[in-house]
Amino acid sequence: MTLLGRELILGVGGGISAYKSADLLRRLQDVGFAVTVIPTRASLNFVGPATWEALSGRPVNQNLWENVHEVPHIKSARQANLIVIAPATADLIAKISGGIADDLLTNVVSAASCPIVLVPAMHPEMWLSAANQENIAKLRSRGILVIEPDEGRMTGDDFGVGRYPEVSRIISEVSSFAEIKSDLLGKKVLITAGGTREAIDPVRFIGNHSSGKQGYAIAIAARNRGAQVVLISANSSLQDPPGVEVIKVSSASQMQESLAKEFTDSQILVMAAAVADARPLSLSQEKIKKGNLENIELQLNPDLLKELGAIRGKNQVLVAFAAETESIGDATIQAARTKMLNKGADLIFLNDVSNGAIFGEDKTSGILIDNNGKSIECKLQGKDTLADLLLDSALDKLGIS
Repeated sequence: MTLLGRELILGVGGGISAYKSADLLRRLQDVGFAVTVIPTRASLNFVGPATWEALSGRPVNQNLWENVHEVPHIKSARQANLIVIAPATADLIAKISGGIADDLLTNVVSAASCPIVLVPAMHPEMWLSAANQENIAKLRSRGILVIEPDEGRMTGDDFGVGRYPEVSRIISEVSSFAEIKSDLLGKKVLITAGGTREAIDPVRFIGNHSSGKQGYAIAIAARNRGAQVVLISANSSLQDPPGVEVIKVSSASQMQESLAKEFTDSQILVMAAAVADARPLSLSQEKIKKGNLENIELQLNPDLLKELGAIRGKNQVLVAFAAETESIGDATIQAARTKMLNKGADLIFLNDVSNGAIFGEDKTSGILIDNNGKSIECKLQGKDTLADLLLDSALDKLGIS
């Protein structure tokens, strides 16, 4: 159930403990979630929409019949990566168990395919009632996480099981249930992707076959782990990942300019882009006639990673890539290690791209080498799997694991 993003719906039921969900909302934001609140009509007797809008920074829609043309329950269900309902009253639990959808929140739940978490809070007699316990068992059998309530004082002098759980426990159980990693919270990850193009004239360029898939996979993985992500994308046709700042560039010089602006306050840099080694010495402003294309004089592009490696700070980790057309062996591994050290990188991923392998594919393989002489063989695997391995290794270099 690994999340593809951090869009969360916080449903608020009509119980006195609804006010505690204001703190829960803040803590969910602290672990990187963008939160949309959907309160039930009854819950607005305890906490009004202005509070939820102020805390979430988003509009609150509690009425199924508002903005009907947008089909809000389906739109919300499709966008959500996780739904947490807190407090979940006996009434809400019964409705969800029975498939009843009579307001916006229950309609969203009915349409959702993402993980769902219920946080019950009610008087002990209601929590322990036969009907409620049967509904809880039914919901758990469907894969919904129902967090056990705490024992303690209720409203008035009542005491027993049914108290709204401590927010720290809710966050812990939600994170475990949804397999959420938050080890990149507070970190900025800078990633390059795609392949640069060096113009020859207005219609021709020097380029390469890089699709950008690996860089985009790393950007998504870093975002999912709570990072602030900046993706410098060169000529990729992939869709911009939600929650990621994407800077579009074409040439190596444009990428160089963007890197210079973004690198200083980044903790991790992953240079997944295929940067052209050379560019034409002169750019023709008009299309060159075919008969005049016999020779194109080239000049070397600046070595972007080496430039950054020379000015890096102590708390920055640099990850490089090396694409070879020779079979991976001792010679290519040593060449990749030399490249990594020359550029001032901490890690380098070496792969074999002979016969068009890897470019444009969803899977990759190769060897991850670090500057301490260690290496990890990566057999054929998804680029998203490699993305997490690279981030794990970068965090290890930062002393965070």
